[in-house]
Amino acid sequence: MKTRDYMDNTHRYGMIWNLLCTGILLLFPFAVCLVFNTSPDMKGLVQGLIATAPMYWAVAVIETFTYFPMLGAGGAYLSFVTGNISNLKLPCALNAMEQADVKANSEEGEVVSTIAIAVSSIVTVIILIIGVILLVPITPLLDAPVLQPAFNQMIPALFGGLGVVFISKNWKIAVAPCLLMLVLFIFVPALNSSTVGIMVPVGVLFTLGVSRILYKKNLI
Repeated sequence: MKTRDYMDNTHRYGMIWNLLCTGILLLFPFAVCLVFNTSPDMKGLVQGLIATAPMYWAVAVIETFTYFPMLGAGGAYLSFVTGNISNLKLPCALNAMEQADVKANSEEGEVVSTIAIAVSSIVTVIILIIGVILLVPITPLLDAPVLQPAFNQMIPALFGGLGVVFISKNWKIAVAPCLLMLVLFIFVPALNSSTVGIMVPVGVLFTLGVSRILYKKNLI
């Protein structure tokens, strides 16, 4: 298959599946209303949407421009369907491309990223199925106080391992976003783990701006 045909098919089926998944997600509240013979408070619904929807629209636009160059078209579409991009799909794709020594904007990177995210999604589903089956037997073990500190450090450990690789290769570019995030999370108490989805695109855009300035000054 030619590259042009592959990309056309990727965009076509990517949009189709994203729209289908959106429709399926929206069917759940309608199904709840039908089963329980009820309907939402429209006034409260509109007020809630006015308060929250603009933020998610902005994040959606920013993430689209952020993740497509990093994951490739196929990987981005698949990530948007399966979710958990910043914590799982993005690290998997970046690590796979790093190991294969390919760039995200290349044909090889497009394939490697898509395969990595697909495998990650399949493994996640399998682990969830096993976890549901074994939930009751292993609950006492998971609730053990001695393991709680380890669970709290899983995400930092994951990104720390990736950070060592990428920061060591481009430390001049990495300094600015690291300082920005440290300052924000230290001096803005409202920022927490729930804001990661917003701060990742912000950090990317900030890094692009700083990198361009450094490039113009012949510092990188």
